[in-house]
Amino acid sequence: MTHRFFALAFSLALAFPVTQAQAQRAPAVPAAPAAFVPPSQGIDPNELAVQIANKSVPVLCAEKDNVELNMSAPNIRRFRIQAVHPAYIGSIVVDRWAPDFTACDMSHDTSFKSNARRKTFWETPEYWLVGYTYPSFWRPGNVPVRVGDHVETGLHMIQLWMRYRERAEEVLVLYPPDGYWRARPLPFADMRWTSYGSSFLLGPVETQERPIVALKSVAFDPDTLTFTLDYVRGGSAKLKIDTIDQERIVLNASFSGDLPKDLPFASMRSMYATEFNSDVARVAWRSKNSESWGESPIMTYPGGLATEIWAGRIAPSQHNKSAPDMVFSHFSDQPTP
Repeated sequence: MTHRFFALAFSLALAFPVTQAQAQRAPAVPAAPAAFVPPSQGIDPNELAVQIANKSVPVLCAEKDNVELNMSAPNIRRFRIQAVHPAYIGSIVVDRWAPDFTACDMSHDTSFKSNARRKTFWETPEYWLVGYTYPSFWRPGNVPVRVGDHVETGLHMIQLWMRYRERAEEVLVLYPPDGYWRARPLPFADMRWTSYGSSFLLGPVETQERPIVALKSVAFDPDTLTFTLDYVRGGSAKLKIDTIDQERIVLNASFSGDLPKDLPFASMRSMYATEFNSDVARVAWRSKNSESWGESPIMTYPGGLATEIWAGRIAPSQHNKSAPDMVFSHFSDQPTP
């Protein structure tokens, strides 16, 4: 959480002058016309139930990712990830995203020094990718990121920006050194900005000081808005942007090759200190052939088999109250049609 907060502050300070200039010359991109579809509609009778393991631990520090939901299924081939505005989004007047370092000791965090830089290495009138190298990061930035014939190395973070309503909107973030992603929908209604919250990991999840996915390389296909990930532990994945609108962002994930069978294929990471100071506080899940949803506070969720899981908040937090809920669903052991 701490590295990501300083990464966000650094990128905001450097990104806005560039993206505002781009926004002045870029035509507007209309929002997707489809209305928000609740994730449980269109249930596939052949959907796969995956094992959800709740590895969350209580903490006093609100800047640590202490929430961890690991997803496992040895034959998984595809699933869907959604970041959805919380139910109370329309009631937010003012948000707060400043960090709270009360009871936090970050003095022992690993840090690798680098030469800070920012580079926009792909752009169209509608979208652009910005890469950052920070003065320091907890892992070395040695994963190559490719767009067409152009390759960038040494990046700690890449951001996908979208032109919308005469503004530049950041919709998706990847940290190549540790495999963390963050996603958010376009700002709700007349809001000008909403915050990030939970992160997710896509691929073989292992622990190296903290949970990570070890990436060998990243490639981006501008024509299909698809990221291709090659993994150090074997196998690969594609993450395709399906929908971005003012309710949600939908990402379709698919796997190929020989992924490790003994490691989770995905994980959601977040923070929970108290109900009123959290990025995620509750979970709801649907089991195969069940006639109702299960619900639980995040810290007491027992885990188990699920065909769909939602993680978010039903009451605003004092921190990042506009951060989106996360939904993981449409698990399948069949390849992408």
